[in-house]
Amino acid sequence: MNVFYRLAPFIQDYIYRNEWEELRANQVAACEIIFDSDDNLLLSSGTASGKTEAAFLPVLTELYEHPSASVGVLYISPLKALINDQFKRLDQLLLDSNIPVTKWHGDASQTQKQKLVKNPEGILQITPESLESLITNKRGACMSLFSDLRYVIIDEVHYFMRDVRGVQLLCVLERLMKLTGVNPRRIGLSATLGDLSLAEEWLNTGTGRKCASPVTDEGKKRVRLHVERFVNYADKRDVDEYDGRETGNGSSFNEIGDREHYEYLFKQTLDKKTIIFTNSREETEFVMAHLKEIALKNKAPDVYRVHHGNVSALIRESTEDEMKSADEKIVTGATVTLELGIDIGSLDQAVQIGAPLSVSSFAQRLGRCGRRGQVPQLLFTFVESIKINSGDVLGPINWDFVRTVAIIEIYLRDHWIEPIPPLKHAYNLLYHQTMSCLKSNGEMSAAALAQSVLALGAFRHIPQEDYKKLLLHMLDIDQLQRTEHGGLMIGREGEKVVNSHKFLTVFLAPEYLLVKDENRTIGTVDKVYPVGTRFALAGLSWETVEVNAKSKVIFVKKVPGISVVDWDVDFNADLHTVLVRKIRSVLKEDTLYPYLSDRCKERLAEIQYITRNSGILDHLVTPLSDKKFAIFPWVGTRQLMTLHYALLQRGIVNKLPWSRAVYLEVIFRGTKEELEQIIRDILKNDLDLYRLPLPEKVRIDGKYNEFVPWELLRKQFIEDYLDFEGLREDIML
Repeated sequence: MNVFYRLAPFIQDYIYRNEWEELRANQVAACEIIFDSDDNLLLSSGTASGKTEAAFLPVLTELYEHPSASVGVLYISPLKALINDQFKRLDQLLLDSNIPVTKWHGDASQTQKQKLVKNPEGILQITPESLESLITNKRGACMSLFSDLRYVIIDEVHYFMRDVRGVQLLCVLERLMKLTGVNPRRIGLSATLGDLSLAEEWLNTGTGRKCASPVTDEGKKRVRLHVERFVNYADKRDVDEYDGRETGNGSSFNEIGDREHYEYLFKQTLDKKTIIFTNSREETEFVMAHLKEIALKNKAPDVYRVHHGNVSALIRESTEDEMKSADEKIVTGATVTLELGIDIGSLDQAVQIGAPLSVSSFAQRLGRCGRRGQVPQLLFTFVESIKINSGDVLGPINWDFVRTVAIIEIYLRDHWIEPIPPLKHAYNLLYHQTMSCLKSNGEMSAAALAQSVLALGAFRHIPQEDYKKLLLHMLDIDQLQRTEHGGLMIGREGEKVVNSHKFLTVFLAPEYLLVKDENRTIGTVDKVYPVGTRFALAGLSWETVEVNAKSKVIFVKKVPGISVVDWDVDFNADLHTVLVRKIRSVLKEDTLYPYLSDRCKERLAEIQYITRNSGILDHLVTPLSDKKFAIFPWVGTRQLMTLHYALLQRGIVNKLPWSRAVYLEVIFRGTKEELEQIIRDILKNDLDLYRLPLPEKVRIDGKYNEFVPWELLRKQFIEDYLDFEGLREDIML
């Protein structure tokens, strides 16, 4: 029977009204799995491929034909904005269904929440933090709210898998399952998953179910790409030696490329709805401020907006609404906040300044354009500060530029995305779930607490001995205390933590100060800008007029011109061995890349000439000077860091030149051959990672680390970050 005719009548009517020509392949596959099996379902396909509808069409049909006695569907999203966006879409779909949908997050209506508690039904849209709050503080309500829960839909699975919020979510879902005795089916949605088996395992955690991941042919997609390059020179000699040009406009030599870049961006985005992606909030603010200045000079309309996590929610939502409008040709500077699937309508193009952080990030950003039948159009721009006379053999190589070419090739031609390794030793989350469990249940024996917490699937790799160390440490620092009967309860210091409104969040966030223009909130910063100081935020320049340190508020007034701002925390990502190998092949092979501009082709040819003549492509060790060597094992960041510490253990001084380097710089008094033999000896023998000379207090960053014993944080770093077996298997000798 045709799947369409198995759908509920109100869904069939919706499809007719919206003039769908047919159901997509992933929608048909999802319907068949939901209707004809009891499996969990993982839907992984490109942005705007109809994944949300693929999940909801069969689920809503089931709910319509067999109404649940409580909330029937739990939709979980990492962003309130995504919930609000999906709410509008579902509202239209459910017009004639009598199935209500309720938002549940910090900004949602209290009246609607109370109505749902009194009469649980339909669909509940929620964030992990709000679900944690429900199960911790309203256990009784949870039992009635979810007594007949059928489905849990998790949006942006890739986001949760690589984030501690994903561990929190898995724990909360399993606790909910134990509380209600109900085991709902899970449906995961993602546009960027590299290894489906890892995602299936993650989605299945604690359910005991199998997972179906239908692979559907989306067909070949056309993509328009262009990569352009601009140069800032160190001094006049470099300009003369490069092409004999003079600046001609009074700009200093180290600003030539920047000015050309901003003018180019202005022309390329003129009258085109565009997102300009950068890799930092500072750069977003700076780029958009320059575009505003150029538009003012050219008497062009101010269509430039800024969208990142430190801009107020009200301003972000206003920008999203403007972008949805077909009439407005808005140009928005953004970071990762617009990578996720918020509906912003059709874009004419996206721009990436500098290298994407990862293949996954590139796929997300490419997916933001090309919706509704358009050909995706993505423009890359680079600004290099270059000194032609540099004496460093490897100095002239722009690794970010080469990595960009590698990312484009590995995604579009090889269809590869980084696999997401599981977080096996998240001890800070173990602390958090312990406190949450005690807050919910009250006093518990140590054995009952261990049985309750360690039974959660997310902690299956953590031995009881480690948990005992954590509990003893928590007792020592008064996070826990013993009761008269020998049980455990939250201690005095622990009460301060669990009673804070910040307890529900498990991600690191700096102490932000609110920035206000009179009563209007502009956003947040993580530094005090004294009175009279000018800084950028939300695409405008502000001057501090008053600082209320007690309330953590900076009052400002709008001022003309361009200002700078900086935040202490930004985004980072490891390089995978497969991507590093692709970087090597880009340098080694004579492949033509038609999307490179002439200037980029010339630059790549220069870099290829340097690398091929330096020996780094074919030799593990390359001399840079009398005592300095470069080691190019062509492995990922985690494997490279393992080699870094193994060499330190042998007394060999070495470092990664920068955080995303593909090689090690080594100071060594011996020969190239002797250094190569030392590396072979390291690989030949078993390496005890626990005996490596790791820095004091080394750890993976995480909220609540302060309450975890240092030895466990060190273990987490060793077990979840270092990879000796991967080094031994992948290294190119």
